[in-house]
Amino acid sequence: MATPRLKETYLKKVVPALMEKFQYKSIMQVPKITKIAINKGIGAAVADKKLVDVGLEELGLITGQKAVATKSKKAISNFKLRENMPIGAKVTLRGDRMYEFLDRLTAVALPRVRDFRGVNEKGFDGRGNFTLGVKEQIIFPEISIDKVNKISGMDITFVTTAGTDEESYELLKLLGVPFSNINK
Repeated sequence: MATPRLKETYLKKVVPALMEKFQYKSIMQVPKITKIAINKGIGAAVADKKLVDVGLEELGLITGQKAVATKSKKAISNFKLRENMPIGAKVTLRGDRMYEFLDRLTAVALPRVRDFRGVNEKGFDGRGNFTLGVKEQIIFPEISIDKVNKISGMDITFVTTAGTDEESYELLKLLGVPFSNINK
């Protein structure tokens, strides 16, 4: 199988650029993305169990990997929620699939967002990880708009080896994540 385009870009362009900017002594110090976790909470699943199956199928189509149902940790009577009830779906991507997904996200899906002005850069957690919220799953071309009966969003978390948010920001920017320059 061929190496993903974004992985080659990382090795040939991103690593040298980060080495120069942050003055790393070793190539092993250069931050990299270790995994991308995609999480989809389905609150209406309490009333309709089929929504979790639809969510699992959609995440599977988007990522190319089988999704896992997430279950509630405790019972909350006000929400009619029992312990271990399926209430969401999640996928963790690593390796080549991770780079393929990131490539599709930045090149195809994000430009399809209505009134897109860039990704908000407030999603950093202080330890070099970045979380991005997507409001509609229909921005991904793998999902047919005709078959969607309920529009739902998801959280996409980029877990990196970067020690600071600045390093992580540079890494993601060089990999093609279109950050908005509102605060700068």
